[in-house]
Amino acid sequence: MRILTTWQGLEADDRGASVAMGNFDGLHLGHQSVIAEAATAGAPLGVVTFEPHPREVFAPDAPPFRLMNRAARAHRLRKLGVDRLYELPFTRELSAMTPEAFVDAVLVAGLGVSHVVVGADFHFGKGRAGAAADLQAFGAAKGFGVTVAKLIEAEGEEISSTAIRAALSDGRPRDAARMLGHWHRIEGRVLHGEKRGRGLGFPTANISVDGLHLPRFGVYAVKADVLTGPHAGSYGGAASLGVRPMFDGTVPNLETFLFDFDGDLYGAELSVALVDYLRPEMSFDGLDGLIAQLNTDCARARAILTAL
Repeated sequence: MRILTTWQGLEADDRGASVAMGNFDGLHLGHQSVIAEAATAGAPLGVVTFEPHPREVFAPDAPPFRLMNRAARAHRLRKLGVDRLYELPFTRELSAMTPEAFVDAVLVAGLGVSHVVVGADFHFGKGRAGAAADLQAFGAAKGFGVTVAKLIEAEGEEISSTAIRAALSDGRPRDAARMLGHWHRIEGRVLHGEKRGRGLGFPTANISVDGLHLPRFGVYAVKADVLTGPHAGSYGGAASLGVRPMFDGTVPNLETFLFDFDGDLYGAELSVALVDYLRPEMSFDGLDGLIAQLNTDCARARAILTAL
């Protein structure tokens, strides 16, 4: 998959794709259906999205809401068979384009799209003035096809990033996974921490959750993929998401203990899938109580993962 961060001056091979267009935060089943609609014979499969997310531009002080960072979205799109990822830089200049100006400059002159697929709730252009029906009219006039994909439901409930955030906030990762069509993952580079876990017999790989919507704080059974480095592979584990109240922490992060693993992961890219919520964050009177609880957490997590 090629990742392009502009719509201007593209090589011929990067033009003419059949594209799905949207923010695609979380890449849930609804997003996947839009992308599947864009897969047509004879044209590269493309995704047009925006970076940063428009909400980060218009509401920079709002609480973090993203389900995926940029790298995690790209990893998932590659798995979905996307050939071209167009990460258009979302600036105030881009947002000031009228719907027709956006179509003319970006979709026609820039990307030279052959077909565009959007969700039924898609809006574009200054003030979100353009709707899916407007895009269909522009496509008919300017020489590219447009398909409006229907919204998807799961068990009678409309699938949305908002509903997925609510499930994660409640500590319901399996409900989130049902709507996503995959486990919710947190991805990032393994950072140096305070190394307390190593001293307790539970060395952890720490990754930042900065900028992401935070699931319920606590301990989870997880599946972890080491994406880079000599230890690349898949592992079961238990992870703690939160601020470590026993040690007076204030900055949330994700600390993952990999089962049956021995090695150095610093600097490696790690993808952690939340499978089940085990318990909330807790404080203990001493380290013996903490270690006993960690042993219980790991035993429960192993049992859950074995049953998958």
